Amino acid sequence: MLQQAFFSEVLGTGVLILLGTGLNANMSLRGTKGFGKNWLLVSLGWGLAVFTGIFVAVDSGAHLNPAVTLGKLLAGQPFHEAADGAVLDPSVVGALTYTAAQLLGAFLGACLAWLAYKQQYDQPAEPGVILGTFSTGPELRSVPWNLVTEVIGTFVLVFWVLINHQTPHQLGPLAVALVVVAIGAGLGGPTGYAINPTRDLGPRLAHAVLPIPHKGGSDWGYSWIPVVGPLAGAALAAGTALVWV
Repeated sequence: MLQQAFFSEVLGTGVLILLGTGLNANMSLRGTKGFGKNWLLVSLGWGLAVFTGIFVAVDSGAHLNPAVTLGKLLAGQPFHEAADGAVLDPSVVGALTYTAAQLLGAFLGACLAWLAYKQQYDQPAEPGVILGTFSTGPELRSVPWNLVTEVIGTFVLVFWVLINHQTPHQLGPLAVALVVVAIGAGLGGPTGYAINPTRDLGPRLAHAVLPIPHKGGSDWGYSWIPVVGPLAGAALAAGTALVWV
């Protein structure tokens, strides 16, 4: 069951990042139909990317995010409950397997987005614009405050994931997609809201290795913030969920 979950997370996270990175490229690179900044569309597009990725990753519980996996691990919640009744219990080995799959999927998804926009990436562009299509970055650079933003945004997401079963609804994956849209619209402005370590790290690795003209550096000095911040937010969410229930 864990092997099946691995490939499910690779595919689901890959689709999520393919669509999300493609959205960023469409809005940021010249020579596209969608060129132009529209933050509401960014938030909506990433929400719909999550929505699509969840359906693809049906065989793993569709974590698509190490912060979600960590939250479930710390809260003692099953990683996945299959339609046939089989349950994948939380474990450190399972968490590491999920995280490896998510990172691989994110990297591959970003590479596919680059292929889709290869002609646009080959055109002259500011290095920061190119990097921004792959990974997040702050509008105002401040380590403590950028970290706080990522902690808060991820806390909202993971806490919702851990307690949403207490409110009956029939929205399915649309519900979490709308939460992601709300986080982007309400909390995404300062840092671009990674709220997912592999959403940032996988594409940043792709940016570092892909042969993109004019790309510049991958800003590794900032890269730890969208990893540590979401993991800290997930841990706080898990602790709060345990007290809440």
